[in-house]
Amino acid sequence: MAADAATIHASAVLLGRKAALIRGPAGSGKSRLVWDLLLAATQGVLPFARLVADDRAHVAACAGRVLVRPAAELAGLIEIRGLGIRRLPYEPLAAVGLVVDLAAEGATRLPLPEAGNIILEGVSLPRLVVASGLPALPMVAAFLGSAGMSAAEVKEN
Repeated sequence: MAADAATIHASAVLLGRKAALIRGPAGSGKSRLVWDLLLAATQGVLPFARLVADDRAHVAACAGRVLVRPAAELAGLIEIRGLGIRRLPYEPLAAVGLVVDLAAEGATRLPLPEAGNIILEGVSLPRLVVASGLPALPMVAAFLGSAGMSAAEVKEN
């Protein structure tokens, strides 16, 4: 990935072979969702989850995929509200298979089909929009299951 890859305010977690890129405003629960996904994997709810990035991520298109990596100064670090900064094992690079937008404007009870996709870095990806105040983990799990995707096989691009 090029050194000049776009830096965005986002977190990412590897779920099997693909990563979920988690975006949202400050305080929307990005780090919390990453932590919840990591815990779900340790409890057997998900087959595998590993931190890629927390708070800031570099994204770039490469060969028809969106790649994500942590900002160098934050690699392996996650902020856990109430506990502070913790160091965890992390993946240095992952292909994005899902974009999760937390506290998203326009989140509706019954979203339109076009809300389920987004173009990021010129690549079309599935998108999950989570309204402010809703618990994100159950929605991510339901999304993966209802889209016919197992957590171990988040969308192949």
